[in-house]
Amino acid sequence: MKIRCFIAMSMLALCGCNHSHQKAYSSFDEYPFFEGKWEEMAYSPSETKFALWAPTAQEVRVLLYEEGQGGASYRMIPMEAVNDGMWETVVNENLAGKFYTFNVKIDDVWQGDTPGVMAKAVGVNGDRAAILDLDSTDPEGWKQDVRPSLKSFADIMIYEMHHRDFSIDTVAGIRNRGKFLALTEEGTHTFLGEKTGIDHLKELGITHVHLLPSFDFSSVDETKLEKPQYNWGYDPKNYNVPDGSYSTDPYRPEVRIREFKQMVMALHKAGIRVIMDVVYNHTALTKGSNFERTVPGYFYRTDEEGKFANASGCGNETASDRAMMRKYMVESVVYWATEYHIDGFRFDLMGIHDIETMKAIRAALDKVDPTIYIYGEGWAAGKPQLPEDQLAMKNNTYLMPGIAAFSDEYRDSLRGAWGDDSKGAFVIGKPGHEAGIKFGIVGGVKHPQVNTDSVHRVPKIWASQPTQFISYVSCHDDLCLTDRLKTTLPKASLQELRTLQKLAETAVFTSQGVPFIFAGDEVLRDKKGVANSYNSPDEINAIDWRNKTHNREVFDYIKELIAMRKAHPAFRMGDAGLIRKHLEFIPVQATNVVAFCLKGNPCGDSWRNTVVVLNARTEPITVTVPEGLYRIVCKDGKIDLKNGFGHANGGKLTVGPRSAMIAHQ
Repeated sequence: MKIRCFIAMSMLALCGCNHSHQKAYSSFDEYPFFEGKWEEMAYSPSETKFALWAPTAQEVRVLLYEEGQGGASYRMIPMEAVNDGMWETVVNENLAGKFYTFNVKIDDVWQGDTPGVMAKAVGVNGDRAAILDLDSTDPEGWKQDVRPSLKSFADIMIYEMHHRDFSIDTVAGIRNRGKFLALTEEGTHTFLGEKTGIDHLKELGITHVHLLPSFDFSSVDETKLEKPQYNWGYDPKNYNVPDGSYSTDPYRPEVRIREFKQMVMALHKAGIRVIMDVVYNHTALTKGSNFERTVPGYFYRTDEEGKFANASGCGNETASDRAMMRKYMVESVVYWATEYHIDGFRFDLMGIHDIETMKAIRAALDKVDPTIYIYGEGWAAGKPQLPEDQLAMKNNTYLMPGIAAFSDEYRDSLRGAWGDDSKGAFVIGKPGHEAGIKFGIVGGVKHPQVNTDSVHRVPKIWASQPTQFISYVSCHDDLCLTDRLKTTLPKASLQELRTLQKLAETAVFTSQGVPFIFAGDEVLRDKKGVANSYNSPDEINAIDWRNKTHNREVFDYIKELIAMRKAHPAFRMGDAGLIRKHLEFIPVQATNVVAFCLKGNPCGDSWRNTVVVLNARTEPITVTVPEGLYRIVCKDGKIDLKNGFGHANGGKLTVGPRSAMIAHQ
């Protein structure tokens, strides 16, 4: 018989205990809610205050250390139970440069040392929290740092990168390879003179950099950085501290904080906003995690048998729907947005979190700066414990204004279904994917010409605005686009791969959704056919910067797509009503062709009646377009916004094989 269990196994003994300060609760809903600012350490030269939310504890201690690692504590201080589950103590001396841990006693068992759940600075490998004045970590000019201007979410173009992938290749000419500081170095280039690093990003023209997990994660041993180690970082340890492996000195707590801020400041100065990949849906450890050692059971969901639930596929799933976990997530993102000037957040497995929490995060960030962007994966790796209608799943995006989700429909319609690398789709000329392409072109909103075919349809139209829809064809997960094309078209020549890459990115950057490109796709980066390269070595994951010379035509093409999108607001109307009014699909008699017209000059565009034709066939196609004289700006895998490629008259455009044509009146 299955018994509904509110408490994790480690808490079963709580019921009926009568220890001093220890209270039994019949459900997690009864746990006290702490209203104030959740801060575990507040430093001043005269005193340091310590606080820990541990409502089920009998006793709590804070232990002080001279070092961030090794050696015994030199002092142990008992904490006092105050209100709302909080324990506090004050040390009346200057503790700058010292380290600390908490230890919580429950049912006569000490749970083990932890830096707390809210640590803002840590020593090497994040096992002990550090005492410092955060203001002392600000680089020169930090107070004057401002976010690059952003008028609308529709103007965003995202570049997803991993710190190490982007800068570890020696060819890049970067000194601080694989570090936060790599993104502060200007003037870096290959031996052939191609710009790399931050200059490459400026040259490409993207507006936002999405950094793969940069908070303190578990899988890289910061004491052995001379040894090659690699991980994407989706294994959280301390959510509110930058990871030490990307700093030049993980032993000194202030270094990782200062260098992260230097990186943000350099990107802002370059006109680029910074998005952080956040992983609140699970922790690297369950037993022994900071959460579990502090308030056992509370921060995680359990299944009907009382076991830890596992919608993350990583051994646990956090309970965003519980009041203090929700508060934790809200305060954590606000902290990154204020202390580190972060401009956006990408939520890993966002479908595990509840809608109410995601809306609370949006509301809190609106108070900081409403131009901070939020998006995430609108799915989970397994079935979460909450009912589907309460979860921040993709199909519930319309219930979360100001929050976007990735469109796997558009991705799969372009390159082929996830989970079967041998299957291609529209880009390689497989018929039956036109509905998914149209869905992506309109940015996932309702449109009278999408889902009209009774056979080829997208399962659900889920975005209420195009700014809630991330348009992409590849990301760090799964095969990157080049590898996928090689798998689905094994005999394709290098020139064919370039051609198909350009066609796919044209679909992404002419979509009304928010375009997203995986770092290196613009130079035909590959991962040697490894899909889940989360811990693969540099030879698999690093961007080979020689590719920028070899595949310069692809880089130049994507750079021009980005410039076109910036210059022409018709491609980024940002409003579902305007899209329905101005975007019209042009009937085409052949499969594997999608054509559309941006009627008039929406949003005051200088181009009129812009036509885009995506031809994935292996032969040319002639498309009948509204009458008029057209100037062609994109043809046969080349873009020239200034001079164009001549004119077409008479209502017909002939588009070359496996290419896009863009023309306007």
